Amino acid sequence: MVSFAPTSDGTREDQRLYTEARMVEVACQDCLAVVRVKKNSDHHTSVQWSTKAQQDCQEFNRSGAGERAVHQPCSRLRRSIAQAVEDGTIQIGAEDGY
Repeated sequence: MVSFAPTSDGTREDQRLYTEARMVEVACQDCLAVVRVKKNSDHHTSVQWSTKAQQDCQEFNRSGAGERAVHQPCSRLRRSIAQAVEDGTIQIGAEDGY
């Protein structure tokens, strides 16, 4: 269900930038699930999970919880993201508010 449907070109572009700008694909070093990630600060990490990534994530599959709770992180993926930051693959800091 769509909670926000932009009607103007400017609003559509803002929405695209908010959801897609600076997103970097990161593969979990354990199960190879691929998610999209951006970090606006050391403490803020946005992760976009595709349906395939949710199915591929071994940690969530082992939990037997079925659908992954959106707010619960995968500890293995967290380590992969930290490594991508350390390697310079993921830049920290928002640009132009995104």
